[in-house]
Amino acid sequence: MLPPTFGPWQTVYGYFNRWRQDGHWQRILQALIRQPRTRQGRPPTPSAGGIDAQSVKTATQGRAIGYDPGKRVKGRKRHLLVDSQGSILQCKVTAANISDTAGLKALLGAYFLLGVQRLKRVWVDAGYRGQVLNTWVANLKRTHKIVLDVGEKPRDGFTLLKRRWVVERTFAWLGNYRIHAKDYEVLTCNSKAFIHIVMIHLLLKRKAVEEEF
Repeated sequence: MLPPTFGPWQTVYGYFNRWRQDGHWQRILQALIRQPRTRQGRPPTPSAGGIDAQSVKTATQGRAIGYDPGKRVKGRKRHLLVDSQGSILQCKVTAANISDTAGLKALLGAYFLLGVQRLKRVWVDAGYRGQVLNTWVANLKRTHKIVLDVGEKPRDGFTLLKRRWVVERTFAWLGNYRIHAKDYEVLTCNSKAFIHIVMIHLLLKRKAVEEEF
């Protein structure tokens, strides 16, 4: 369904797949996140961020599909680690039946594989609780000096939780792209690559506006 000016779809997919396998999409994204921080005289990597997960329906009978009883969604779950501006530092796509706790562990584990060690505080909601997670977080605090800041659910009505709205806004940004209305990919690795591409597009648009003014 590509416009003819893009050339044969096999060629386009070949580049997309090769760049995914080589990690190019993630490296481009990390470079775009670091550039404005460096221009502002700040360290290239953040010291704080937020984590949350979103369950979405799938449009194909692909791999890694499960049922999230809490959200009543059959499909996949997107786990995001974002900085204080909402830029995606790391993401994971799993079956929807994978717990938020398991997603958090996978996110931080993958993030530290990048060699980044400045992250010291992570904001999460009340769903990230449990004895197993508490033990894991205690070990993480000892090895990486990270504090998990758990926001409490409001008892009455709706209350905007401090710092928690940032990651929710990032999910809203993804939802503005039709490709993320559902998960259309057979492979979760391709779903992750398209999340990177959307974030790259958003940051490039932001950079173009900054340079114009």
